[in-house]
Amino acid sequence: MARTEDRPTRWWLETLRRRAERTDAHIAMTEPIRFESEAERAAAVRFFNAAFRAEESGLRQAHELAAEVRELDPELAEVLRLYGDEEGWHRELLTEFLAFLGGEIKPMGKVTRTLYLLYGSAKRMETILLTNLMFETIGSTTYRLALGRVRHLPARQMLTILTRDEAFHVPLNVHFLRRVLGRSSRGARWRLRFVQRALFLSLTLLPLASRPKARAFDGIGTLELSRAYARELARVFASAPELGLPPPWLLLRLLGVDRCNVERSAFEPLEDAAERERVACEPLTG
Repeated sequence: MARTEDRPTRWWLETLRRRAERTDAHIAMTEPIRFESEAERAAAVRFFNAAFRAEESGLRQAHELAAEVRELDPELAEVLRLYGDEEGWHRELLTEFLAFLGGEIKPMGKVTRTLYLLYGSAKRMETILLTNLMFETIGSTTYRLALGRVRHLPARQMLTILTRDEAFHVPLNVHFLRRVLGRSSRGARWRLRFVQRALFLSLTLLPLASRPKARAFDGIGTLELSRAYARELARVFASAPELGLPPPWLLLRLLGVDRCNVERSAFEPLEDAAERERVACEPLTG
């Protein structure tokens, strides 16, 4: 079985074209969800609002990058466009699902808005791609943890769609970053390492802001989610040493993250992740 780093852009392109023909969504949105309390329903609305913002941002950045690289690398540009289309499909599903929950698209909170403003202000392509990779990783982590706890069938179905697709989007973003770094200077790589460290710390602190809003729905604790973010981010970088962005081992030690868990591969077998129906979406374990 080929390793993630051995996959050429052509493989990703053919896979995304095949996936584009199978956008199905089996979400039981006929009977309203019977939440245990209004607080749980409100937390669910906040949870899926955050998911909507992430997909919206991914769509915009992917299509903008596709336009930027089209002349230089048409094949990679088409991969970016199709990836953005998948994010756009998620956005459409989440818009419908939020209405089903009795909610609507709401403005972002201060912390989330600040993070996305910083993301949107990035100008260097390698910085944009690194940021997107790290955002995709924490999104994937949150969805998978929530999937292991949420019991409402429609919410589980929505989470399954998001989880199975992020299993493919994370290694896809590693491919994007690898391709761009292949053309970058040594100075750009050093700058990127600084960005990685700053983002790593910021994202592991993000649950301090998100947990009061969403915990009544997903049941994930603050420290638990911080550790999960740190572990899964570290696993991505440990699994892709060619990026030259090693995990911040001191921070991981401070958070109590076991190095043995980090050194397991972050990527599911790509043949499974590429085919949506094969992704098992099992809950994350330590």
